Amino acid sequence: MRVCAKIQAIMKPIIFSGIQPTGNLHVGSYLGAVKNWIELQNSGKYDCFFCIADYHSLTGNMTADERRERTMRIAAELLALGIDSQKSTLFIQSHVPEHTELSWIFNTITPVAELERMTQFKDKSARQEANINTGLFTYPVLQVADVLLYKGTLVPVGQDQVQHVELMRDIARWFNQRYGEYFPEAKPLLTEIPKVMSLLDPEKKMSKSLGADHVIELADSEEEILRKLKRAVTATEGGGQAPGAENLLLLLRHFGPPALFESFFRAEKNGSIRYGDLKAALAKTIAGTFVGFREKRDMLLAHPTKIEKFVARGAKRAGAVAKKTMSDVRKLVGIR
Repeated sequence: MRVCAKIQAIMKPIIFSGIQPTGNLHVGSYLGAVKNWIELQNSGKYDCFFCIADYHSLTGNMTADERRERTMRIAAELLALGIDSQKSTLFIQSHVPEHTELSWIFNTITPVAELERMTQFKDKSARQEANINTGLFTYPVLQVADVLLYKGTLVPVGQDQVQHVELMRDIARWFNQRYGEYFPEAKPLLTEIPKVMSLLDPEKKMSKSLGADHVIELADSEEEILRKLKRAVTATEGGGQAPGAENLLLLLRHFGPPALFESFFRAEKNGSIRYGDLKAALAKTIAGTFVGFREKRDMLLAHPTKIEKFVARGAKRAGAVAKKTMSDVRKLVGIR
C-alpha cells in the first residue's frame, strides 16, 4: 500500500482535450483552446493528451477527402504552434479505436434523459438541419470516453462547457456503482476563454462554418487579414454598445502591445477612434504574432511524413494506455 501511495503522489494530473479537424485554426480557436494547451503543456505540472477528433467530425458534413486533408493540416498547425510531442501526447483519435469501444459501453449506462439535457445537440442540430444524425445526440458520450480512456482527471474548459464535465462525472459514477470502482471523476480546469466573435456578425461566435470572411486564420497573411478586417463590422445602428468594435479591441488586447491597446481603448471611449487605423494596426500585430508559425506550418505541410511521424508516436503512447484501460474494462463488465 505504501508503494502505491508513493506512485500516486508522484503521478501528474492527467489532462485531456481535443479539437475537430473542421478547418484551419483561427484566432478564436487559438485563444479559446490551443494557447491554453501550450501553457498547460509547458508548465510541466500535467500529463497532457491532445487529440484531433476525427471520429467526432463524422457527425458533420465534410467529405472523406476533406477529412483526411484537414486532419493532417490541423496536426501540422498544432505542431507549428508549439504542441511538443516530447512533452505531450498528440494523436489522431481514430488511430486509437478504443475510443469508440469505450463510448459504446458508456452508452449502455447513460440515460437518454441526460443526453436530452445537453445544449450541444440543439446547437449542432440547428447548424445542420439536413443532417441531424444519432451521432450528434450521443456525441457527449464519446467525449466522456475520450477523457476517461486515459483516466483524465482535469478537463480544460470555459464556464459554458461545465455541463459536459458534469456528465463525465456522472457516467464515471454510474460505471463505478455498477461494475466496481475504476474511473476517476474528472474535474473542470476552468480557464478564462476569450469569446471571439465573427468579424461580419459580432453577435455570433467566430466560426469557419459562417464563412471564410468571418474568421481570421492563423495562416492568413497581413494583406489577407487586413482585407477581412476592412469588412469587419464596428458600429451598430442607433449607437450604444458596439460589439464589433469591442471584438476588435479584444483581439488587440491579446495580440498587441499593452500601450497600443490602451491608446485605441481610450480613443474608442472618448469617440475619437479611427477604425481604419485600428484595423491596420490589428492586421499588422496578428500577422506579426504568427510569422514563425506560418514558416513552420509550411515546412511541415511540404514534408507530410514528418507530420505522420509525430502523430504515429502519439498514437503509440496513447494506444498503450487505451489498451490497458479497455482490458480492465472488458473484465469488469464481463465481456472478456
